[in-house]
Amino acid sequence: MRTRFKDLREDADLNQKQMAELLNCTQTCISKWELGQTDIPNIVLVNIAKHFNVSTDYILGLTDIKTPPSTKIVKYL
Repeated sequence: MRTRFKDLREDADLNQKQMAELLNCTQTCISKWELGQTDIPNIVLVNIAKHFNVSTDYILGLTDIKTPPSTKIVKYL
């Protein structure tokens, strides 16, 4: 997880301080998440996924597919 988060951040040319500002946290939080010292809170994980337009499963390493699933609502009769 921490590797993908760091890779996404670096691919976007953001440093830890800039990422922290986007997520309304501290640079220390970003560093600890990337080093695996603390877990990323679920709500922050969702915000990261939305920001980078990837699925949370991708960030968590559960899939190699970056694209988030469709959010289309299906109506049942």
